[in-house]
Amino acid sequence: MKIGNYNFDTENKTYVMGILNVTPDSFSDGGSWNSIDNALRHTDQMISEGASIIDVGGESTRPNYTMISDEEEIQRVVPVIQEIRKRFDIPISVDTYKSKVAKAALEAGADLVNDIWGFKYDPKMAKVVAESNAVCCLMHNKDKAVYKDFVNDMIDETLECAEIALNAGVSKEKIILDPGVGFGKTYEMNLEAVKHLDKLCQCGYPVLLGCSRKSVIGNTLDLPVNERLEGTLATTVMAVISGCGFVRVHDVKENIRAVKMAEAIIKA
Repeated sequence: MKIGNYNFDTENKTYVMGILNVTPDSFSDGGSWNSIDNALRHTDQMISEGASIIDVGGESTRPNYTMISDEEEIQRVVPVIQEIRKRFDIPISVDTYKSKVAKAALEAGADLVNDIWGFKYDPKMAKVVAESNAVCCLMHNKDKAVYKDFVNDMIDETLECAEIALNAGVSKEKIILDPGVGFGKTYEMNLEAVKHLDKLCQCGYPVLLGCSRKSVIGNTLDLPVNERLEGTLATTVMAVISGCGFVRVHDVKENIRAVKMAEAIIKA
């Protein structure tokens, strides 16, 4: 898979996507990086620690988040993407489910659209991505955690997202799937989604896992957001064992080390 100027060997390696939330209200690091100087400083740090992609998000999607306008989200992400593109040679992802924001971000230099609704929220999103020849990450999500057979339903519904992309003209080699831990699932379902990652990885697309600091870790370990590193590392190791191509994390250095260790054991 090629993202930006880089080739990713997702069949044999797990890459780390570093999270850059340029928001005042994200659940974990809201307000930390929402100035351009701070965003660039954090980007530089994540790259130095081994991040392969930077994922820029302008709207918090934490539980009970406040939706903002397209214009406000564009004002948050576009200047940051432009400056990262000027200063760093790294693939850039934009974390949005809105086609106007995606189009503006891609024009500003983003290489990947990371859509938490898997092209099911905005009917124009798939076309925007197809026309730009960008890569997309399509996350499983739904309004209510209602399933007949959770794991199989989740996989089928995620593959529906891929079909939307393919039908719009996005090539198969530009599609990444995400099981959507923390979205449209109960606590138990989130654990199952991680347990059965291998099944999603067998569907013919690279898979991204995003568990970093999420509530499933907090609820399991009874820990606040700022004490969920070890739990996150456990999910990252599960991602490597299962064959995921990417993990999306806040703490790049520690997760890179966990990936390297897990890969070394697997390849021994």
